[in-house]
Amino acid sequence: GHVSWDEYKIKFLASKGFNEKEIAEKIKNNEELKIDEETQEVLDNLKDRWYQADNPPPDLLLSEQEFLSFLHPEHSRGMLHFMVQEIVRDLDQDGDKKLTLSEFISLPVGTVENQQAQDIDDDWVRDRRKEFQEVIDANHDGIVTMEELEEYMDPMNEHNALNEARQMIAVADENQNHHLELEEILKYSEYFTGSKLMDYARNVHEEF
Repeated sequence: GHVSWDEYKIKFLASKGFNEKEIAEKIKNNEELKIDEETQEVLDNLKDRWYQADNPPPDLLLSEQEFLSFLHPEHSRGMLHFMVQEIVRDLDQDGDKKLTLSEFISLPVGTVENQQAQDIDDDWVRDRRKEFQEVIDANHDGIVTMEELEEYMDPMNEHNALNEARQMIAVADENQNHHLELEEILKYSEYFTGSKLMDYARNVHEEF
């Protein structure tokens, strides 16, 4: 009735093409696993989330509810807070645990060469600026706090979901009929999927 970390790790590695029986045997015998660096990094991040989802008293065995929090952290208040901390950690350059506009629209290190950044990412920056100013920064003070970010990311927040839907329609509804046609959605597909927060959600869920 519970899932252990080793049980999950075996199934996860099997889904990545590793031999399940071989992996299970090595884990059982505490033998070293030969895993590529990228997969190991994903495993390390997953294990961090495993600890976060393991409610007190911690036993590294996840119940059904804990496992749901692990797989879908945005539906757990504690895990949602953890996700927000991770995002702020990645983007916060001055360590004040808040995000300015310039921090929010900064690209991850190494994404593009410095001299090319301005040309390549003008559209991306414009969309992120609008997202920051009109949607996330609730009190419009030019600073996004962890509380504002958590409110924005909370999928159970109906008010924010409606605001986001209105914004998406306003951007993509070229014929102004208050509906989105397939052609409009396809034309503005990068707007719907280009958010840093969307990218983070993809990294969080291995099914993406």
